Amino acid sequence: MGTPGLVIAATFVLVSCSAAQQVTLDLGFVNASGNANFTSLNLGEKISDKFGRVVLTQNGKVLYGKTDGATTTESYDAGARAQYGLTKRIGAYAVLTFQRDPFAGLASRWLGGPGLAVSLVQSARDTLSVESGVTSTRERNTANVTQSFAATRTAASFKHLFAGKAFVTEAVEWVANLKTSDDQRINSETALTAPLSRQIGLRVSYLIRFDNLPEPGFEKTDRIFTTGVQVAF
Repeated sequence: MGTPGLVIAATFVLVSCSAAQQVTLDLGFVNASGNANFTSLNLGEKISDKFGRVVLTQNGKVLYGKTDGATTTESYDAGARAQYGLTKRIGAYAVLTFQRDPFAGLASRWLGGPGLAVSLVQSARDTLSVESGVTSTRERNTANVTQSFAATRTAASFKHLFAGKAFVTEAVEWVANLKTSDDQRINSETALTAPLSRQIGLRVSYLIRFDNLPEPGFEKTDRIFTTGVQVAF
């Protein structure tokens, strides 16, 4: 396809396969021609490793779509996180993320900072954790206007394991600009994974991105539905 997304995704995969202890890959691709002419691609990866009380996590995601030769969807996300376990339920973390979404008017967004995470539920079938921290954000829109500001970040993640080893996850993130009170973003992703074998499963996800103060001329809410195969190592 010759897109930057393929290059980034391939780099993630190579790094994962060469260095990671635990790797998860999400792969989805659709190509149609004839009455309908479109291409859709979604690639994701997650690397996680543990060194004593320290857990290191890296993740990436690429969404890309073309219709009748014109790009209609394009977004890139990447993140790195280090968390130190203070107790069995409480950890201190530092996070750094990057986002690019030109179809939402965003050329680049860097966000990073420390915080605390608390595990509220730890059972055989259910886990629930919440976290909160302060971040520094620097972003540039597609009109080449740059701004920097401090923000608060609050998040929660939930996982439920069904009897057949299928599981559902829900992750919610709220980022509030401390300089401009109306500038608030909420991200929510719901995903269902059904295993086909020990390492391969089908994954369906629904992502909602809400920006209360979007770039001029752009909508507040983006909704992205993806399907594909998940491979775990």
